[in-house]
Amino acid sequence: MKDLTRRPIRWGIIGLGNIAGKFATDLVTVPGAQLYAVASRHQYKANSFAKQFNAEKAYGTYEALAADPLIDAVYIATPHSFHKANTILCLNSDKAVLCEKPFAMHQGEVEEMLAVAKANKVLLMEALWTYFLPHYQFALKLLATKQYGKILKLEADFGFRPELDFSSRVFKKSLGGGSLLDVGIYPIFVALTTLGKPSDIDAKASFFENGVDAVCEMIFNYPDGVKAFLKSSLLENTPTEAVFYCEKATIKINSRFHEPSTVSILKNGKEEVKTFGYNTIGYSYEIAHFNELLRKGHKESPLMSHEMSKLIIKTLDHVRQLIDLEYEK
Repeated sequence: MKDLTRRPIRWGIIGLGNIAGKFATDLVTVPGAQLYAVASRHQYKANSFAKQFNAEKAYGTYEALAADPLIDAVYIATPHSFHKANTILCLNSDKAVLCEKPFAMHQGEVEEMLAVAKANKVLLMEALWTYFLPHYQFALKLLATKQYGKILKLEADFGFRPELDFSSRVFKKSLGGGSLLDVGIYPIFVALTTLGKPSDIDAKASFFENGVDAVCEMIFNYPDGVKAFLKSSLLENTPTEAVFYCEKATIKINSRFHEPSTVSILKNGKEEVKTFGYNTIGYSYEIAHFNELLRKGHKESPLMSHEMSKLIIKTLDHVRQLIDLEYEK
């Protein structure tokens, strides 16, 4: 077993797009973490990324990075449809894996990934960074204590309008493109972490000409008439807020709720805004959490647990069935 208490944890990154750059930027702010290696399918891209973020190694294949014995943990930031294969590659090479959301394309893939992690006794966690952000943890605790009574209704949305380019990952069905997997996972995550599993779901969607979902509107139904109204969109810039209507006040996670933000408490016509002094992009919190798990020899996060990842992917699968959305094999 590696002794990770006396040296920095050496990270590798697979998939060097925009989100990988943000992750690498924050990685250097976390004590005891080092960006050691990066990998792309194109050597020139790996070289450029490594130079920009001071990584020691730049690999032109994912297999080469996975085979490097000096790497402790790997962050996977490839398109959704590659998550399962990339994760299993690293797990079978005895690398702890932090894999971007959504964990995989469907429940079967997630179950396979978890089985490999268990068989190899290696740490695996879904990188749903919002869970670890202080403002989100504050809101969760505020809601859990019922200081302002029970939640009566939730409204959460995430919409943006990228340039319409069917060659882009966001619009490619084969890569898991579309609003649901790309951004709809965030409002769904909010509902699941505050209200739990719904008793029933209603959903409808509109689609681009290539079959990718453009907009998805969901209603999660809970006992006692509580509802969560959720929306994802690639057609408009929505407020991207999470608003909890409680018995005694309204608690609002302000735009953009999934990244470092503020929380407003609206009561009796007055608004109190809580700030959290962020000084990183926000990925530093999940990195620090993952590092601690790895140092302590844990194989699963108690917060972003395997059960939570399974609940999220089961819910995404259910919504896909309701809107008749199938991804290319």
